[in-house]
Amino acid sequence: MKKELHPEYHPKAKVICACGNTFETGSTVSEIRVELCSQCHPFYTGKQKLVDTARRVEKLAERVAKQATTIRGGKKAKVAKRVAKKAAARAESEKTEA
Repeated sequence: MKKELHPEYHPKAKVICACGNTFETGSTVSEIRVELCSQCHPFYTGKQKLVDTARRVEKLAERVAKQATTIRGGKKAKVAKRVAKKAAARAESEKTEA
């Protein structure tokens, strides 16, 4: 292995967050300054809010609901539609006869 090819490793590098939290980790840099850490990040603190400005969630729910109610165009669906149509015509003709 070549000498002085790899950077110096600091096993106790100090990490300082903008919120004031500090901890130690291993790094090639002796001091690291970060903006967010696990103590102040919204995902880890439970304060994260999902903003859906394009109504993507509602649109997906509407599409799924619409798919569940509509009959797909297969052979069984065509037969069921034909039977329902005949039954409706039969009921209509019985109303007119009575």
